[in-house]
Amino acid sequence: MALWARQASRWCHLLKAACAAEFHGRLRGCSSAAQACHGFAPRALLPSPNDVLPWRLQAYRHASVGSCSPPDSAKDGSFSSPESNLPLPVKQEQTKPETLPDLNEKTLYEDWDDVPPSSALEQISEEEAVQIIAEPLLPLHSSTLRDYVDHSETLAKLVHLGVDLSQVEKRQKAGQLLLTLDFEKDIRKILLFLKDVGVEDNQLGPFLTKNPYILGEDLEALETRVAYLKSKKFGKAEIAQMVSRAPYLLLFSVERLDNRLGFFKNELGLSVKKTKDLVIRLPRLLTGKLEPVKENLQVCQIELGFQRNEIQQIVFKTPKILTASKKRLKQTFDYLHNIMGIPHHMLTRFPQVFNSKLLRIKERHMFLTFLGRAQYDPAQPSYISLDQLVSLPDEVFCTEIAKASIQDFEKFLKTL
Repeated sequence: MALWARQASRWCHLLKAACAAEFHGRLRGCSSAAQACHGFAPRALLPSPNDVLPWRLQAYRHASVGSCSPPDSAKDGSFSSPESNLPLPVKQEQTKPETLPDLNEKTLYEDWDDVPPSSALEQISEEEAVQIIAEPLLPLHSSTLRDYVDHSETLAKLVHLGVDLSQVEKRQKAGQLLLTLDFEKDIRKILLFLKDVGVEDNQLGPFLTKNPYILGEDLEALETRVAYLKSKKFGKAEIAQMVSRAPYLLLFSVERLDNRLGFFKNELGLSVKKTKDLVIRLPRLLTGKLEPVKENLQVCQIELGFQRNEIQQIVFKTPKILTASKKRLKQTFDYLHNIMGIPHHMLTRFPQVFNSKLLRIKERHMFLTFLGRAQYDPAQPSYISLDQLVSLPDEVFCTEIAKASIQDFEKFLKTL
């Protein structure tokens, strides 16, 4: 109550000040207008000293209406104004009264708006309380992107595309990157670029799950890398296949891609065409580490005893041998060469045997040995190639190669 009383008193004081300022302003304006009118009158036509007082009295009476000419009549008698005797061209035009701006008007309106807000302790009804919606606060720290999906349009749209955020957040600083990107400004252009490269719509989600860092790359740099691959005679379908199978491919600069292609060409002694075919079938050779590749090449040459030309044929037919485990590679070779008696030139003809599981090779070889049909020399009758040994399904292997039933093969496996 006291607050409203003080506010009302302040408003009354401001109103009085505004009215007083306006009244004094009008008096000053009228006095200036009257002096201006007398200044333009010819000296010969000015009133006599006896008429000065009535003239000023009449000017004061009519100052409020802003007229420079005296009235036609007065209560104490009529007289003619000196200006009325002037010729028509010499008469002064009426001067409009000067209006002074009210400097207190803005302050007055501001004070009307200066109403104190409602108190936080003010009681409200239950209906008003139910209508209050409290939005959840954005967590300052979190170990999962799930807490930010409801607050981030970018994350919500990426989830709609099929991106697995639970896998993305496991990658170093990938979650922080996504939270700093704007979908319309930063991400949309990358998605359109990937579609133009050849990534299918249903593959965008899995692609970004494996490589979310591409969303932070410069679009011009990505286009330059694709242009480089085209300059090396890679077709559009081949580039699309390589990018889809090796999502990190476009993160490599042109210089790095060129160095990788040169490494495989020179290290393996392949032609340009064979080098291109090699990386098309296994594009992760361009994105993976080179140390395992160098080690496997040394294992094949030094420990397994293959010649350089044999290694070239093995790698070209089976590129995965370059990234295989060294231990597994040596164990498979040891069983094929030392137990089964397969020579180097036969392994060179069928290098895909190195991609098979060692357990499958052992089970089928032992079953053929049990049946007396383990013959791997092409010069002998009942010859069985290594390709038939490892690539055929169990049913086909039993009926066509082992000449036995699948039940016999399963019973034999139980004896091992």
